[in-house]
Amino acid sequence: MKKYLLFLILPVLAGIFSCNTTRKAATAANTIGQLKFIGEYIVPYNLPFNGTVTGGLSGIDYAPSTGQYYLICDDRSALNPARFYTARLYFSDKSFDSIKFTGVTPLLQPNGQPYPDTKTNPSLTPDPEAMRYNSKKQRLVWSSEGERIVNEKDTILTNPGIYEIRMNGQYLDSFALPSQFRMQATENGPRRNGVFEGLGFTPGYKYLYVSLEEPRYEDGPRAEVGQGAYTRILKFDNNTRQPVAQYAYKLEPVAFPAIPENAFKVNGISDIMVLDNNKILTIERSFSSGVKDCTIKVFITDLSNATDISGINSLQADTRFKPAAKTLLLDFVRLGKYIDNIEGVTYGPVLPNGHRSLVFVADNNFSDKEENQFFLFEVIP
Repeated sequence: MKKYLLFLILPVLAGIFSCNTTRKAATAANTIGQLKFIGEYIVPYNLPFNGTVTGGLSGIDYAPSTGQYYLICDDRSALNPARFYTARLYFSDKSFDSIKFTGVTPLLQPNGQPYPDTKTNPSLTPDPEAMRYNSKKQRLVWSSEGERIVNEKDTILTNPGIYEIRMNGQYLDSFALPSQFRMQATENGPRRNGVFEGLGFTPGYKYLYVSLEEPRYEDGPRAEVGQGAYTRILKFDNNTRQPVAQYAYKLEPVAFPAIPENAFKVNGISDIMVLDNNKILTIERSFSSGVKDCTIKVFITDLSNATDISGINSLQADTRFKPAAKTLLLDFVRLGKYIDNIEGVTYGPVLPNGHRSLVFVADNNFSDKEENQFFLFEVIP
């Protein structure tokens, strides 16, 4: 078996990431000033583990108390039941050495059974996308994008959701879903595959932020080449599981035209990571058919002065709002290498030099043409 282990340590990047954009980002959030690339690790394609196929890694979170990472898989119970993995990542401030999967746990329905696949019961099949660990409660929270299929043959509407579970995958409860985010057969509400892609707790676990990947129909068209779009970030009370606020977020335009021109293309928020009560990291992932690389940009986003848009149903019809402010922290193109579908980010442990680590993971969509990449950075305050 070919060993997928890459060391890419580029001293010049330290200078590149010291540019003005990162210095401005340091002002925006003191927790992150610069990012220094350390290395990359690629999980072999379709690596078998405990009777499952690894892949589709769409979210990552780290538990400092145990040193474990939690990785949600976006397999819609097609290959194996919907699930999450635990793993250990071995690295230093100089290299990324290896990854060892340590466990796999099925996500369970309220009735205690694993979720069915789309052939068995499409209305109950989840689309797992994000996961965070709550060390205070020792529980996990994960999100599903639901489903929206409307055609001449069938109509399948499954609402997106945010679920709290025990560490063994047992369902505990769900967060209240605002009516604007219920799937509809008409062109209203969320778009298919454009819903809850990112999660993050504020310090102390008082609130949970949830990001919408793409605009709702009422909020305007999707991002295009040369044209951005508005999507939303939701804020929940983590104790009551009730929504308390929403904020507008302006997406960048799609990075490249699709080939052919009318083929699929997208730009949206693929994950978020909370820095403090009002600041979050947002990952924007742009993909265009016919273009191998994804364009991945990471922003420090400040919600402090953004308007609460909970009562605004259409960001097209009512433009009297102030969106979240954002500052570019990192454009992955600067690594000068192939970048795949990055959908997860987490702080890791403190490195031997005293700085925090930051880990990104890419979802390979169970395709041999894509890669389960892990990228490791040193956080320089």
